[in-house]
Amino acid sequence: MDQASSSSNVKDEKRSSTDPVTVDENEEREAIEIPLFQVPECYVYLIPPRKSAASYRADEWDVNKWAWEGALKVVSKGEECIIKLVDKTTGELYAQAFLRDGELHPVEAVIDSSRYFVLRVEENIGGRARHAFIGLGFRERTEAYDFQAALHDHMKYLNKKKTAEEMEQHFQNTSSVDYSLKEGETIVLQLKNRSEKDTKTKLVEKSLSNLSLDDKGKSIETIPPIIPPPPPPGPLSPAATTPKSPSSLSLQRSSEQQDLDTKREEAEKKEDQEAKEIGAEDAPDDDFGDFQAAG
Repeated sequence: MDQASSSSNVKDEKRSSTDPVTVDENEEREAIEIPLFQVPECYVYLIPPRKSAASYRADEWDVNKWAWEGALKVVSKGEECIIKLVDKTTGELYAQAFLRDGELHPVEAVIDSSRYFVLRVEENIGGRARHAFIGLGFRERTEAYDFQAALHDHMKYLNKKKTAEEMEQHFQNTSSVDYSLKEGETIVLQLKNRSEKDTKTKLVEKSLSNLSLDDKGKSIETIPPIIPPPPPPGPLSPAATTPKSPSSLSLQRSSEQQDLDTKREEAEKKEDQEAKEIGAEDAPDDDFGDFQAAG
């Protein structure tokens, strides 16, 4: 029994010793700092307190006499953006400011220069958070612009993250709706009636499909043949411009043939009559005829 209790105690000690490690690992994973901007040289000024609601002016400071010189880092840690002022050589923290969603912006630009700002720094002293306002200056305008752009990008990231969370929550709420039919519920479908034209065409198609091959052949034979159009007239036959039917052509040919036959008969009758007249005149002169025959 003692061995069993001691073994259980050892297991409990192992579990208790491993649990904080997992929590610490999760905290370390969540506490990863992502660098957004870094400049090796910046200047800190001690500025007088604001006497009115007017904006800060850099010409009220002695910009050639700064109180501290070092490096500036802008890092993202979860949903926080931290502005750190550190020593260039040792990396020791001098002051820091926090940019959080829903709180006042810790950086305010002056109205007479694009390279100088007022920074609201925070410090935890004795469990109480205290803040102070200091002046911040950059040597180049591009550095000041990149500093502002890094802060703006972090706020953009927070807004997108908030919008994505709202969309996910809305989707989860809407996807839980049950669209299944409850007991006693029915669905009514309204179908449009088909037109008479469609029914007629279908009846015709059905009757044609029921016909046999012989009936289909007979139906095809009853179709009258299509007469091809007449050929175009030639360039030298102006009379052929108007097409003539075959019946009119045959009638015209038969009338012409009859005219030729009658003319031919009249000519033959005329020749026979002339021959008879010549024979009657030459009949009494036999000698002349014999002489012609002898000669």
